[in-house]
Amino acid sequence: MATAIARGWASSEGGPEAMLFSDAGSGRAARLAAETGGEAVDSLRDLARGSDAVVLAMKPGALETAAEMLEGEAKAIVSVLGATSVARLRELFPDVPVVRTMPMVAVEIQSGVVCHAPIDAELDGTAGARLLDLFDEIGHLVEVRDEVMDVATALMACTPAYLAVVVQNLAEAGAEEGIDEEQAYDLVLDSFAGTIDVLRRYDPIEVRRTVASPGGSTEAGLEALADAGATDAFREAVAASLRRMRG
Repeated sequence: MATAIARGWASSEGGPEAMLFSDAGSGRAARLAAETGGEAVDSLRDLARGSDAVVLAMKPGALETAAEMLEGEAKAIVSVLGATSVARLRELFPDVPVVRTMPMVAVEIQSGVVCHAPIDAELDGTAGARLLDLFDEIGHLVEVRDEVMDVATALMACTPAYLAVVVQNLAEAGAEEGIDEEQAYDLVLDSFAGTIDVLRRYDPIEVRRTVASPGGSTEAGLEALADAGATDAFREAVAASLRRMRG
Protein backbone atom coordinates (compact mmCIF):
# COMPACT_ATOMS: atom_id res chain seq x y z
CA MET A 1 0.00 0.00 0.00
CA ALA A 2 2.92 2.34 0.71
CA THR A 3 4.02 1.85 -2.89
CA ALA A 4 0.58 2.75 -4.24
CA ILE A 5 0.40 5.87 -2.05
CA ALA A 6 3.89 7.03 -3.01
CA ARG A 7 3.29 6.51 -6.71
CA GLY A 8 0.00 8.38 -6.50
CA TRP A 9 1.58 11.33 -4.73
CA ALA A 10 4.58 11.39 -7.05
CA SER A 11 2.34 11.81 -10.08
CA SER A 12 -0.09 14.31 -8.51
CA GLU A 13 0.21 18.08 -8.62
CA GLY A 14 -0.54 18.58 -4.95
CA GLY A 15 1.48 15.77 -3.39
CA PRO A 16 4.21 16.19 -0.75
CA GLU A 17 7.16 18.40 -1.58
CA ALA A 18 9.48 15.46 -0.86
CA MET A 19 9.23 11.86 0.32
CA LEU A 20 11.60 9.82 2.48
CA PHE A 21 11.44 6.03 2.68
CA SER A 22 12.69 3.43 5.11
CA ASP A 23 12.21 -0.34 5.39
CA ALA A 24 13.37 -3.25 7.51
CA GLY A 25 16.18 -4.21 5.14
CA SER A 26 14.26 -5.47 2.10
CA GLY A 27 15.65 -2.83 -0.25
CA ARG A 28 12.17 -1.79 -1.33
CA ALA A 29 12.59 1.69 0.15
CA ALA A 30 15.59 2.42 -2.08
CA ARG A 31 13.80 1.13 -5.17
CA LEU A 32 10.67 3.14 -4.44
CA ALA A 33 12.71 6.26 -3.72
CA ALA A 34 14.48 5.92 -7.07
CA GLU A 35 11.17 5.43 -8.85
CA THR A 36 9.37 8.39 -7.26
CA GLY A 37 12.23 10.84 -6.92
CA GLY A 38 12.38 10.44 -3.16
CA GLU A 39 15.18 9.46 -0.81
CA ALA A 40 15.84 6.30 1.19
CA VAL A 41 17.11 6.73 4.74
CA ASP A 42 18.73 4.25 7.10
CA SER A 43 16.23 4.30 9.96
CA LEU A 44 12.75 5.33 11.03
CA ARG A 45 14.30 7.83 13.39
CA ASP A 46 16.14 9.53 10.50
CA LEU A 47 12.92 9.50 8.50
CA ALA A 48 10.96 11.14 11.32
CA ARG A 49 13.61 13.79 11.91
CA GLY A 50 13.50 14.80 8.25
CA SER A 51 9.73 14.70 7.78
CA ASP A 52 6.66 16.68 8.73
CA ALA A 53 4.72 13.43 9.08
CA VAL A 54 5.38 9.69 9.13
CA VAL A 55 3.15 7.30 7.20
CA LEU A 56 3.11 3.90 8.89
CA ALA A 57 2.42 1.14 6.38
CA MET A 58 3.41 -2.26 7.74
CA LYS A 59 1.85 -5.21 9.54
CA PRO A 60 -0.02 -4.12 12.70
CA GLY A 61 2.10 -6.49 14.77
CA ALA A 62 5.14 -4.32 14.07
CA LEU A 63 3.54 -1.15 15.40
CA GLU A 64 5.13 -1.17 18.85
CA THR A 65 8.57 -1.85 17.37
CA ALA A 66 8.10 1.04 14.95
CA ALA A 67 7.06 3.34 17.78
CA GLU A 68 10.21 2.43 19.72
CA MET A 69 12.41 3.02 16.66
CA LEU A 70 10.84 6.42 16.06
CA GLU A 71 11.89 7.40 19.59
CA GLY A 72 9.33 10.17 19.87
CA GLU A 73 10.70 12.03 16.84
CA ALA A 74 7.55 11.91 14.69
CA LYS A 75 5.82 15.27 14.32
CA ALA A 76 2.60 13.67 13.03
CA ILE A 77 1.46 10.11 12.32
CA VAL A 78 -0.60 8.70 9.48
CA SER A 79 -1.60 5.07 9.95
CA VAL A 80 -2.41 2.69 7.11
CA LEU A 81 -2.71 -0.23 9.53
CA GLY A 82 -5.74 -2.45 9.85
CA ALA A 83 -7.22 -3.35 13.23
CA THR A 84 -5.45 -0.42 14.91
CA SER A 85 -7.71 2.13 16.56
CA VAL A 86 -7.10 5.84 16.88
CA ALA A 87 -6.96 5.37 20.66
CA ARG A 88 -4.13 2.86 20.28
CA LEU A 89 -2.23 5.18 17.96
CA ARG A 90 -2.60 8.09 20.39
CA GLU A 91 -1.37 5.86 23.20
CA LEU A 92 1.85 5.09 21.32
CA PHE A 93 2.24 8.55 19.80
CA PRO A 94 1.03 11.06 22.41
CA ASP A 95 0.91 14.79 21.85
CA VAL A 96 1.16 14.65 18.04
CA PRO A 97 -1.55 14.70 15.33
CA VAL A 98 -2.75 11.21 14.43
CA VAL A 99 -4.70 10.33 11.29
CA ARG A 100 -6.04 6.82 10.68
CA THR A 101 -6.56 6.02 7.00
CA MET A 102 -7.20 3.05 4.77
CA PRO A 103 -6.65 3.61 1.03
CA MET A 104 -7.23 1.11 -1.72
CA VAL A 105 -4.61 0.15 -4.28
CA ALA A 106 -6.20 2.37 -6.96
CA VAL A 107 -4.72 5.46 -5.29
CA GLU A 108 -1.65 4.62 -7.35
CA ILE A 109 -3.53 6.03 -10.34
CA GLN A 110 -5.32 8.67 -8.25
CA SER A 111 -8.59 6.78 -8.21
CA GLY A 112 -10.72 4.80 -5.78
CA VAL A 113 -11.39 5.43 -2.13
CA VAL A 114 -9.46 6.55 0.95
CA CYS A 115 -11.40 5.84 4.13
CA HIS A 116 -10.38 7.75 7.25
CA ALA A 117 -11.48 8.02 10.84
CA PRO A 118 -12.68 11.45 11.99
CA ILE A 119 -9.89 13.77 13.04
CA ASP A 120 -10.00 15.72 16.28
CA ALA A 121 -9.76 19.43 15.53
CA GLU A 122 -8.27 20.12 18.96
CA LEU A 123 -5.70 17.32 18.97
CA ASP A 124 -4.88 17.08 15.26
CA GLY A 125 -5.34 20.71 14.22
CA THR A 126 -4.29 22.02 10.84
CA ALA A 127 -1.70 19.26 10.47
CA GLY A 128 -4.41 16.61 10.47
CA ALA A 129 -6.46 18.53 7.92
CA ARG A 130 -3.41 19.02 5.71
CA LEU A 131 -2.65 15.29 5.80
CA LEU A 132 -6.19 14.48 4.71
CA ASP A 133 -5.80 17.01 1.89
CA LEU A 134 -2.78 15.05 0.67
CA PHE A 135 -4.81 11.85 0.55
CA ASP A 136 -7.61 13.72 -1.19
CA GLU A 137 -5.11 14.24 -4.03
CA ILE A 138 -5.01 10.52 -4.76
CA GLY A 139 -8.49 9.21 -3.90
CA HIS A 140 -12.03 10.03 -2.85
CA LEU A 141 -12.05 10.70 0.90
CA VAL A 142 -14.76 8.95 2.90
CA GLU A 143 -15.04 9.55 6.65
CA VAL A 144 -15.89 6.40 8.58
CA ARG A 145 -16.39 5.95 12.32
CA ASP A 146 -13.24 4.59 13.91
CA GLU A 147 -15.05 1.56 15.34
CA VAL A 148 -16.11 0.37 11.85
CA MET A 149 -12.88 1.14 9.98
CA ASP A 150 -12.07 -2.58 9.85
CA VAL A 151 -15.41 -3.26 8.18
CA ALA A 152 -14.70 -0.51 5.66
CA THR A 153 -11.31 -2.07 5.00
CA ALA A 154 -12.86 -5.47 4.30
CA LEU A 155 -15.27 -3.83 1.85
CA MET A 156 -13.01 -1.48 -0.10
CA ALA A 157 -9.33 -2.28 0.44
CA CYS A 158 -9.81 -6.03 -0.07
CA THR A 159 -12.33 -5.74 -2.91
CA PRO A 160 -9.79 -5.20 -5.74
CA ALA A 161 -8.39 -8.68 -5.10
CA TYR A 162 -11.87 -10.23 -5.14
CA LEU A 163 -12.79 -8.44 -8.37
CA ALA A 164 -9.50 -9.54 -9.91
CA VAL A 165 -10.51 -13.16 -9.22
CA VAL A 166 -13.89 -12.58 -10.90
CA VAL A 167 -12.35 -10.90 -13.96
CA GLN A 168 -9.69 -13.59 -14.34
CA ASN A 169 -12.15 -16.47 -14.16
CA LEU A 170 -14.71 -14.92 -16.49
CA ALA A 171 -12.05 -14.10 -19.08
CA GLU A 172 -10.44 -17.51 -18.82
CA ALA A 173 -13.84 -19.18 -19.23
CA GLY A 174 -14.37 -17.17 -22.42
CA ALA A 175 -10.93 -18.12 -23.70
CA GLU A 176 -11.67 -21.79 -23.06
CA GLU A 177 -14.74 -21.45 -25.27
CA GLY A 178 -12.66 -20.13 -28.17
CA ILE A 179 -12.45 -16.34 -27.91
CA ASP A 180 -9.01 -14.72 -28.02
CA GLU A 181 -7.66 -14.46 -24.46
CA GLU A 182 -6.69 -10.79 -24.68
CA GLN A 183 -10.02 -9.91 -26.24
CA ALA A 184 -11.82 -11.84 -23.50
CA TYR A 185 -10.10 -9.75 -20.82
CA ASP A 186 -10.92 -6.52 -22.66
CA LEU A 187 -14.58 -7.51 -22.96
CA VAL A 188 -14.88 -8.34 -19.27
CA LEU A 189 -13.04 -5.22 -18.13
CA ASP A 190 -15.09 -2.89 -20.34
CA SER A 191 -18.27 -4.60 -19.14
CA PHE A 192 -17.22 -4.05 -15.53
CA ALA A 193 -16.48 -0.37 -16.16
CA GLY A 194 -19.85 0.21 -17.79
CA THR A 195 -21.71 -1.76 -15.14
CA ILE A 196 -20.16 0.31 -12.34
CA ASP A 197 -21.52 3.46 -13.97
CA VAL A 198 -24.97 1.86 -14.21
CA LEU A 199 -24.83 0.71 -10.57
CA ARG A 200 -24.23 4.30 -9.48
CA ARG A 201 -27.69 5.09 -10.87
CA TYR A 202 -29.72 1.99 -10.15
CA ASP A 203 -30.16 -0.52 -7.34
CA PRO A 204 -28.16 -3.77 -7.83
CA ILE A 205 -31.31 -5.90 -7.69
CA GLU A 206 -32.93 -3.74 -10.38
CA VAL A 207 -29.87 -4.07 -12.61
CA ARG A 208 -29.81 -7.82 -12.13
CA ARG A 209 -33.49 -8.13 -12.99
CA THR A 210 -33.07 -5.94 -16.08
CA VAL A 211 -30.22 -8.05 -17.47
CA ALA A 212 -31.55 -11.46 -16.46
CA SER A 213 -34.79 -11.94 -18.37
CA PRO A 214 -36.87 -14.97 -17.29
CA GLY A 215 -35.63 -18.17 -18.88
CA GLY A 216 -32.66 -16.43 -20.48
CA SER A 217 -28.94 -17.15 -20.52
CA THR A 218 -28.12 -14.66 -17.77
CA GLU A 219 -30.68 -16.28 -15.48
CA ALA A 220 -29.03 -19.63 -16.15
CA GLY A 221 -25.67 -18.15 -15.23
CA LEU A 222 -27.03 -16.66 -12.01
CA GLU A 223 -28.53 -19.99 -11.06
CA ALA A 224 -25.16 -21.64 -11.63
CA LEU A 225 -23.48 -19.05 -9.40
CA ALA A 226 -26.04 -19.66 -6.68
CA ASP A 227 -25.62 -23.43 -6.94
CA ALA A 228 -21.85 -23.00 -6.65
CA GLY A 229 -22.27 -20.89 -3.51
CA ALA A 230 -20.81 -17.71 -5.04
CA THR A 231 -23.09 -15.29 -3.21
CA ASP A 232 -22.33 -16.85 0.16
CA ALA A 233 -18.64 -16.96 -0.75
CA PHE A 234 -18.41 -13.18 -1.06
CA ARG A 235 -20.06 -12.70 2.33
CA GLU A 236 -17.68 -15.22 3.82
CA ALA A 237 -14.75 -13.35 2.23
CA VAL A 238 -15.72 -10.20 4.14
CA ALA A 239 -16.18 -12.16 7.36
CA ALA A 240 -12.84 -13.97 6.92
CA SER A 241 -10.99 -10.70 6.35
CA LEU A 242 -12.50 -9.25 9.51
CA ARG A 243 -11.60 -12.32 11.54
CA ARG A 244 -7.99 -12.08 10.38
CA MET A 245 -7.78 -8.35 11.09
CA ARG A 246 -9.24 -8.78 14.56
CA GLY A 247 -6.91 -11.65 15.38
